Amino acid sequence: MDNTTRLQYLSAMGIDVWVPRTSVESTVMQDAAPETKEDSWEILQAEMRACQQCDLCQSRQQVVIGAGNQQADYLWVTEAPSQEDDQQGSPFADHSGELLTEMLRAMQLSRDEVFITHIVKCRPADDRDPKVQELDACEYYLQRQIALIEPKVIIALGRIAAHKLLQTKAPLAELRETGHEFSGIPLQTIYHPAYLLRSLTEKSKAWQDMRRALTLFEKVK
Repeated sequence: MDNTTRLQYLSAMGIDVWVPRTSVESTVMQDAAPETKEDSWEILQAEMRACQQCDLCQSRQQVVIGAGNQQADYLWVTEAPSQEDDQQGSPFADHSGELLTEMLRAMQLSRDEVFITHIVKCRPADDRDPKVQELDACEYYLQRQIALIEPKVIIALGRIAAHKLLQTKAPLAELRETGHEFSGIPLQTIYHPAYLLRSLTEKSKAWQDMRRALTLFEKVK
């Protein structure tokens, strides 16, 4: 049946327009297809700087996104920015940063070779522990950072970072002696440099943890 005759039949039946079924299905599939937007550091950083997901946006001087190699093998994750971090816009800008630099040097690494970031991207007032809603508000940003970096090993510095990444409340002294993963990536917990400055006797344990991290890297590189 040619198209003219078909339209005449349809008109007699009270149907004004005939659309092939395949065209309808194609249109529905196109309408239903989700928009895909490739993520990038530029997009992520812009969203983070404009973030108002929790009350920390009202007191921060700036969002501390992180620093280092954006394709690093090692991703170091700690809790929240200090006052110095907040002022300078860079992690470990305070006195504990010197010890972190030495810890990296002991692993034959530098700050330029790793990427360092926080679980919470804005400084909590008086350097208190982050609240649950603050941790949750930044979770999506950290996940996107990990996806962009694609690290081979994640190092959780301190109790808060370890608890959030591993979804546990177990003591850090216990966690550090066990192998872990986050989203399929090997993870090693290490004492926070600020804690090591207060507890010098624990430095030898931190070196044990760093050697474990190096071993993890050797297994996956």
